[in-house]
Amino acid sequence: MLKGFKEFILRGNVIDLAVAVVVGAAFTAIVTAFTEYVVNPLLAVVGGNNELGWGFQITDSAATFVNLGAVISAIINFLLVAAVVYFILVLPMNKLLPTPKEEPKETDHDVLVEIRDLLAGGAPASGVSAAPSGQHAKE
Repeated sequence: MLKGFKEFILRGNVIDLAVAVVVGAAFTAIVTAFTEYVVNPLLAVVGGNNELGWGFQITDSAATFVNLGAVISAIINFLLVAAVVYFILVLPMNKLLPTPKEEPKETDHDVLVEIRDLLAGGAPASGVSAAPSGQHAKE
């Protein structure tokens, strides 16, 4: 049982995943600090003189404050993290990894032409040999 666990832990993709989680958490802290200390003050300036931030209050209680600035900051935070993940991780990996070559697929027309040639006793287009009359062609 421990041998299987050891093999699971030592797989390359598990180690890579652990590194990605740690790096992602560290980077998220950087982006969160950026939005908290740079973007939020800028949004507060745009929002006016409200000491609670950019938003509106439903009643006189501070508990009913709808904080639009926090929502916009979260959206900016998400977009920054997604952009960095894409441009730092995904795009370079797509450039480095070879793209799988797709084999040309036989179309319906090609299959029908081959069937016609086999029935007519002519030479098949795809290189499958036609069997003598009265016998089935071997694939």
